Amino acid sequence: MDFGVSTFVTDDGIGPAALGRALEERGFGSLFLAEHTHIPASRETPWPGGGDLPRHYYRTLDPFVALTAAATVTERLRVGTGIALVIQRDPFILAKEAASLDLVSGGRAVLGVGAGWNREEMRNHGTDPATRMRLLRERVLAVKELWTKERAEFHGEFVDFGPVFSYPKPVQDPHPPIMIGGSGPTTFDRVVEFGDGWMPIFGRGTDALKAQIAELREKAGREVPVTLFGVPPKPAVIAELEAAGVTEILFNLPTEPADDTLRRLDRIAGVL
Repeated sequence: MDFGVSTFVTDDGIGPAALGRALEERGFGSLFLAEHTHIPASRETPWPGGGDLPRHYYRTLDPFVALTAAATVTERLRVGTGIALVIQRDPFILAKEAASLDLVSGGRAVLGVGAGWNREEMRNHGTDPATRMRLLRERVLAVKELWTKERAEFHGEFVDFGPVFSYPKPVQDPHPPIMIGGSGPTTFDRVVEFGDGWMPIFGRGTDALKAQIAELREKAGREVPVTLFGVPPKPAVIAELEAAGVTEILFNLPTEPADDTLRRLDRIAGVL
C-alpha cells in the first residue's frame, strides 16, 4: 500500500516546493492538492464538513502551478489533483495543464476529478448544478481524446469541437491515471466508464468500505485502484484499510506554516 498526503496549499502556509521536498525526504509517495477557483461570499450551500467553511478554502493556489513547483524539486513524488473541479474548467486548458504537469514531472501526474459541492461556485462558472454530472463526463472524455489522439474531436451535449491538435501529449501511456472522486449513487458508473480508479473520503467505516470496493471491482471486472482521503495516522486503521483493499492512503495535512508542517510530517512518518 502507498502513502501520501492531501492538503490545501495556500498563500499563508508552507510553499509547494518546500512541501514536496519534505514529503519525498520522509518517504511519502504522493501529494494531492485540492482546488477552488474562488469562494462566493454567499453561503447558501452548506459545507459538507459542517459549520463554518475553513479559511484555507478561500486561499488555495492553482493546483497545477503548485504541483509543478513540487514536481521540479522532487524525483519520485507523484503529484495529483485531489480533486480538480472539472465542471469549472475548460477541457482544452485542463488537457494542456495536466499533460504539461505530466511532462515536467517525468510522468508522475495523477488527475483526480470531481464535480464539487459549492453550487454558487458552479453557477459563477456558468455551470447548471442540475446537469453537472453529465458535463463532468463529457469534459473528462474530451480530455482523454485530446491526450491520446493526433487529431482529436468530440461531439457531445455540452462539449463539441471538430478536429484539433493539442500538445503536449502526456508522458504516461496512454495518459495519467484519472481518479474519480465522490461516493454518490452513480460514482461507480463513472469509474467504470472513464476512470482508472476511485478516490473516496474516509469515514464510513472499514466494513462498509470493504463491501464498496468489492462491489466496484465486480462491476468493473478489474482491479480498480482505490485512493482514500483523510485517513488518520493510526496503525490499526491503516492495517484495516489495507485488508479492505485500499491501495493508497492519503493523510490529511492541515494548512500550516513550514515549521509546524514539518513537525506534523515527522509525526506521521513515525507512524509509518
